Amino acid sequence: MPVVLVPTVRLKRWVDNFVASHGPTPLVVAEDALRGQAEDGSHFTARLPFDTSYDGPADAEAFATAAVPPGAWGVLLVRKGGFAVARLRGVELVEHKIGQRHVQGRTKAGGQSQQRFARRRDNQARQAYEAAADHAARIVGGVRTVVTGGDHTAVEAVLADPRLAALAVVGPWLPVPDPRRAVLDQAIVDAQAIRVEVDNA
Repeated sequence: MPVVLVPTVRLKRWVDNFVASHGPTPLVVAEDALRGQAEDGSHFTARLPFDTSYDGPADAEAFATAAVPPGAWGVLLVRKGGFAVARLRGVELVEHKIGQRHVQGRTKAGGQSQQRFARRRDNQARQAYEAAADHAARIVGGVRTVVTGGDHTAVEAVLADPRLAALAVVGPWLPVPDPRRAVLDQAIVDAQAIRVEVDNA
């Protein structure tokens, strides 16, 4: 089912547009989410960011109001080509670091050359992940909640660092390209958005 990220300030308008397209859509709260079922069979399920549960009224505005970021949280984005890590206080960016590392691409050479390239690539990747873990420990090591994205294997390698063991990873997963400042800025916005699974009949 397709998922769209809707900023909290736009949720009511999004629901209004859904109703305009599909007809009357009664809202209910079920399993910590806000759900709407239209007469034409279309439906949606909206979930709060940071895996926050919801048991308030079945109302789009009330639901959006409940989408409040933690007092302290972080974003960790890692790919083989680099990393970005940020610590936030509510919506305020407190500290961040972005780093790029060269990790050699795959080679078409065979035999020992291919094995040598593979070892070099693995070593470069390991060094890149260690650098990312160092900065992550410094910047978000003291927070509890972190949103991650990039490459699953790379993120798992960084989070394997014992200094990051106390971090609680929450959704959504952010499938970002190589982290740059603009990518990090958008990831911070997306991490705070409401996730809406929508099925148009």
